Amino acid sequence: MSHIQLSDLPHYTYNDYRHWEGNWEVIFGIAYAMSPAPLIQHQKVSQKIAQQLGNLLENCEDCTALLPIDWKVSDDTIVQPDNLIICHPASGSYLTKTPILIFEVLSKSTASKDQGIKFDLYQNEGVKYYIIVDPEENVAKIYELNNGKYIKRLDANSETESFELKDCIIHFDFSKIFD
Repeated sequence: MSHIQLSDLPHYTYNDYRHWEGNWEVIFGIAYAMSPAPLIQHQKVSQKIAQQLGNLLENCEDCTALLPIDWKVSDDTIVQPDNLIICHPASGSYLTKTPILIFEVLSKSTASKDQGIKFDLYQNEGVKYYIIVDPEENVAKIYELNNGKYIKRLDANSETESFELKDCIIHFDFSKIFD
């Protein structure tokens, strides 16, 4: 009986990834299909997050809210957070610098990845705030980086929370993202 070794599995890089059709992420060389497409509730919550972030950042010159875009962490790790804020100039096909804040909206197909491998990845890459939104439970778990580790600040559903960005502070109202 043959046993498959980790070294026997494919190890993908950005060069492979950029030629694929469909929506994918590559984390430490392992390909993750981003399918099926998110459900309507997931999309509604993500849209409400994006709208509020855009409004909150109107007067913050250094920071920008983005929808899913490739963040090339390394040659074998490319992720697409659902909603994010960057506080540095960016151009081109993908981000290379760490976002300051990331929202991931859970779905059945991505929940374990968002709460596990991406949690660890974002923590190790220095994302200051990681917010995991569960649209079925109407709760957002807010984590803040403290001495290199995420500390949970709050399970929010109707609260307004403040986030210190580069040169501005935003006050995000979580009651506006849930139906």
